[in-house]
Amino acid sequence: MLTELSNGQRSVGLGGWPDRDGIVTLDAAVMLDDARAGSVAGVRGVVHPVRLARWVMERTPHAMLVGEGAQRFAREQGMAVHEPPLDDEQRARWEAWKKEGRYAPVVNVENHDTISMIALDAAGTMAVASTTSGLAFKMHGRVGDSPVIGSGLYADRGVGGAVCTGLGEAVLRTVGAHAIVEMMRMGRSPQEACEALVHRMIERVPGSHDYQVGVLAMDHAGRVGAFAVQDGFTYAVADAAGNTMHRSAAALQLDGSIQRAMKVQQRP
Repeated sequence: MLTELSNGQRSVGLGGWPDRDGIVTLDAAVMLDDARAGSVAGVRGVVHPVRLARWVMERTPHAMLVGEGAQRFAREQGMAVHEPPLDDEQRARWEAWKKEGRYAPVVNVENHDTISMIALDAAGTMAVASTTSGLAFKMHGRVGDSPVIGSGLYADRGVGGAVCTGLGEAVLRTVGAHAIVEMMRMGRSPQEACEALVHRMIERVPGSHDYQVGVLAMDHAGRVGAFAVQDGFTYAVADAAGNTMHRSAAALQLDGSIQRAMKVQQRP
């Protein structure tokens, strides 16, 4: 099982950083390798949005619910929906941001605020999940890659699964998780697929020196892959032997120079 970890005290959830209107909104998704999936986006006042996403998968004919519709569904299912006011730290940070109103995500800080997991059980069933409060001071209504099946997460039976974190717009524009799984289907290892996707992203999405994206993958044999645009992406691997922390390789060093040769992208 892989879990990405946040670098800061604030990560995701109702205690995460608000959008530019001072509102905390949450996104989450789950997917099984038999193609069942559920997701929620733009939800307010829900403590466990990933559980709500699972209920969308299990209890509705739909794959995604958003905003007030997702909150209404949560109440109908008996889930408490309560939107707490911003705490002192959230409000102070938001008020400070409003003085300039400049949207400039910080690499490995705001861009590392998604919790995603890939899990493989003893029977060989794989599941992926993701939950986030999104980038700090985003436009109200902005949705990133995390709740979008195929971008933020994807799993396919007999192949494997992948999850992404970082600047959601870059992942959405390259359909990151699905691309990784499809490359694994065509024979690439999880590591090769992660590297190929990141190099493709750097080519296609401008400004890679200023954004971070980290990707994780696992195949049904339990092989693991991880790669990032920028240095500094960390993740954890958990199995019967215990939990271990890892720092992934990256395409760019923190100073923006190329760290690894882009050999993978030359493959057919």
